[in-house]
Amino acid sequence: MPLPLLMLMLAGPPALSDSVVSPQDSLRRIQLGEVVVSASRIPETILKSPVAIERLDARQIRQSAQPSWFDAIENLRGVQLLTSSLGFKVYNTRGFANPTNVRFVQMVDGRDNQAPHIGSPVAGALAPSDLDISRVEVLPGAASALYGMNALNGLVNLITKNPFDSPGLSVSQKTGVNHVGEAGTGARLFSETSLRYALAPGSRLAFKINLVYQTGYDWLARSTADLNPGANASLGLFGGDNPGRDRVNAYGDESANRRTLTLGGKRYVVARTGYLEEETTDYRLRNLRGDLALHYRIVPGLELAYTYQGATIDNVYQRTNRFRLENYRLDQHALTLLSPSVQFRAYHTRENTGRSYNIRSMAENIDRGFKPDDQWFADFSRQFNAATAAGQSVPAALQLARAGADQGRLQPHSAAFEQEVETLRQINNWDRGAALQVRTWMAHLDGQVEPTRVLWKSFADRTGLQLLAGFDFRQYVVYPDCNYFINPESPGKNLVYRKGGGFVQAARSFFGERLRLTGSLRVDGNSYFNARTNGRLSAVFSPSETHSVRVSYQNGYRFPSLFEAFSNVNSGGVKRVGGLPLMARGIFERSYFRTSIDAFQAAINSDVNTGRLTTAQAIEKNRGLLKPNTYTYLKPERVNSAEIGYKGYWLKNKLFVDADAYYNVYRNFMAQVEANIPNGPDPDSVAYYLADRTRQSRYRLWTNSRTTVFNYGAGLGLRYSFRGSWMVSGNATLARLSRKESGDGLEEAFNTPRWITNLSFGNSNLWRGLGVSVAYKHQSAFLWQSSLATGRVPAVHTVDAQAGYRLRSLRLDLKLGATNLLNRPYVTFVAGPSVGGFYYLTFIRQ
Repeated sequence: MPLPLLMLMLAGPPALSDSVVSPQDSLRRIQLGEVVVSASRIPETILKSPVAIERLDARQIRQSAQPSWFDAIENLRGVQLLTSSLGFKVYNTRGFANPTNVRFVQMVDGRDNQAPHIGSPVAGALAPSDLDISRVEVLPGAASALYGMNALNGLVNLITKNPFDSPGLSVSQKTGVNHVGEAGTGARLFSETSLRYALAPGSRLAFKINLVYQTGYDWLARSTADLNPGANASLGLFGGDNPGRDRVNAYGDESANRRTLTLGGKRYVVARTGYLEEETTDYRLRNLRGDLALHYRIVPGLELAYTYQGATIDNVYQRTNRFRLENYRLDQHALTLLSPSVQFRAYHTRENTGRSYNIRSMAENIDRGFKPDDQWFADFSRQFNAATAAGQSVPAALQLARAGADQGRLQPHSAAFEQEVETLRQINNWDRGAALQVRTWMAHLDGQVEPTRVLWKSFADRTGLQLLAGFDFRQYVVYPDCNYFINPESPGKNLVYRKGGGFVQAARSFFGERLRLTGSLRVDGNSYFNARTNGRLSAVFSPSETHSVRVSYQNGYRFPSLFEAFSNVNSGGVKRVGGLPLMARGIFERSYFRTSIDAFQAAINSDVNTGRLTTAQAIEKNRGLLKPNTYTYLKPERVNSAEIGYKGYWLKNKLFVDADAYYNVYRNFMAQVEANIPNGPDPDSVAYYLADRTRQSRYRLWTNSRTTVFNYGAGLGLRYSFRGSWMVSGNATLARLSRKESGDGLEEAFNTPRWITNLSFGNSNLWRGLGVSVAYKHQSAFLWQSSLATGRVPAVHTVDAQAGYRLRSLRLDLKLGATNLLNRPYVTFVAGPSVGGFYYLTFIRQ
């Protein structure tokens, strides 16, 4: 192909200007010309997007009542926010939320910024600064037909400012305070300093640099609700008298830290004491991140860019357990070639968890370091027997037994305690230590071409077809640490995991651009699975310039993440094992459900304590409760989704209406099942082995649910402009489980409130550069289920507010605001931290 023709194809025709709109139609002027790229991977107006999409631009971020774009996303329609810490928030849409959301993709300028070993982003570690954000685009629901296997619940694409278009120096200082009026903590300062500098010394070369440094004191997780209240129900021991209690935010008193003791002819479930989270972790927050980008315009419309992003994080983070991230590092190098018709990206992401540690393992191994389990439970039994022999009541004897067994236990924040923390954070085995020492990297290559834009333009003119095609390839490499990951096939060598795919998309308009039909098909393959296909069909009908109706149907798949596929974690006597055959062979086939073992042991305790049977008699009576594990190795997860929506302007273009409804069908949910293997040579004695906690090996295995899950939802968003600069907006989202077929109890928990409602109003120019806004959020109570903790999340009611002032002569913006203005603490999930009021003042000069 001649070079000039190639350059023309890459560059494409000049961009079309936005529609001209009457100045008095303020809302229409803001909205009608909005262009998005994420819905179809090509620029299109938001009104004609084939699927639901939410957009947040720099102007909206500046006027929002939240302190940053990261917080402002929460008020978009359909978005559920989970707050694991002050510096770590997780977004989800349309149900099945999780603090490590591998079903939701976060991208920066089209680059996936996940942490490779978990398959999801670590908060805003590789995210842009407030100064560099151009806009945010959120796609609720499945997007894997165009973006690959992980975008099953949704996708957010963070689009930054191009240094050619936005040169200059910008500086921001945000100072805040949280924990106001909080007992035991007191008010703590937060600081975020940001800098952006961009320069285009000529028409071809430009660069930009961004730096962000945050410090603060994290939200605290303090709930001590009992997750095991019925452990000793047959003995009438509840609340503080229950020796087997499992407090939500205490660690070292979980299932692996409990035993059944026969005391005075009765069977008691007893847990070790454990430590509260705030006793075993550092809540100081530190996040240093930045990026450097060099852009070169080969010809007008064709741009080559190199980008480096890096971050160092000290933060609290939550997965199956809670972790303290310290000196956690993420780096990404990227090379991008961009034009209106052709795009190529290649990037490499490297991850090093540094000095991070597992808070649960830290707590339980401090306990075990002071006194091994066998000795502690023996001391407990001896002290209990002595106390009851002396005439003490059972509750008093239990308290004396614990105090005696805990004699000499390390006290939080003492010198000996801190030394033990330092020792355990060096030991990379969670049965003996607490270190999280993972090193991984990910290499990614993708590209897309729109041939009908230039090269096949005559074909497009004749047929009206617009074609788009793309591909991607990704390789993960893990350095086996013999605790978190191993390589069972080639011990000592790196673990490699690959996947790749491609898509084609065709679109055509009919009836004078009133009807647009789009279809796409994607094929993805993986090192351990056969290829899967994802498809999407959509139709958008626009009877006029200001109204459109859309319908779409798509299916999507998700391959297991690295952790789901390959994990090999020892954690307090429980081994979490990836679901691939090379990891879990022999475990599925020989194990028994832990739920049946718990029921079996509880029945034994009840029959001994109230039925006056011997232990052997109770075992024989109840052995039929034991159920062999019937699950097997992992398969890809699947969703089918149908959606209908409407966008339009009313009341002389002052009211914007955005509504949608969807219905999803999920199959093969990836979830974890707990199953134990009896340790003993005699097959006829399995029940006796499983009656004794010390004679079984505990496992948590990644597998698939056999349940088909149906869920549906709907959303409505309204924006109304009046009297010049006044704007009032609101949205409401409904999310429900419809039904389950062949429910096996293993399906991923829905973990989503039925209703999320946002209401805001404000004026960007109330008086001579002064702007104000107020936002109210309501989230209904809902059931949260996870392997860490299960319970009810109370309803949330919060008010956020801000006042901003623009000093034009100094090019200075001031913003004084508060989130959770009334300082009413709330949690977003069980075992999560309590989020209080956050009050801030921001100075921005640009």
